[in-house]
Amino acid sequence: MANKSKCILSKEVAEKKLRRMALEIIENNHDEKQLILAGIRENGLVVAQCIQRMLAEFSKIKTDLVSIKLNKNKPGIVSLSKKVDFNDKVVIVIDDVVDSGRTLLYSLKPFLNFFPAKIQTLVLVQRSHNNFPVQPDYVGISISTTLQEHISVEVDKVSVLGAYIK
Repeated sequence: MANKSKCILSKEVAEKKLRRMALEIIENNHDEKQLILAGIRENGLVVAQCIQRMLAEFSKIKTDLVSIKLNKNKPGIVSLSKKVDFNDKVVIVIDDVVDSGRTLLYSLKPFLNFFPAKIQTLVLVQRSHNNFPVQPDYVGISISTTLQEHISVEVDKVSVLGAYIK
């Protein structure tokens, strides 16, 4: 990262936050047979994959992974990686960072054509600039920032490498 970036989550701490959130998911959904994890591309999908691995490690709850594709700046069109029947299912929408809540709000669009049992949301980093009525159910770390600051989460194909504030 550039010199003006400050690390707010190392890889090790991010891993601990993800583990804690996976355990919270199990605790809040212990009666469920299946969970659908819907990761928002790109980074949210990597976070979802990490959560899926941890859920498999800690629980017998089956998980299905779906990716959500949308333009975060103009999120009018939202598409899913595959067709799934979401009726009576628990869906957990996952992203790396929530700023205003707009991306999370629009990512719910495809699920409104169904009748899910529950829709929950998970983010690794929550900022305090909500403009939309979406509050994450699971939060790795909540941080107050100025509007000029930017949070970036670095990932590789399978893990979270860290989170930085610029």
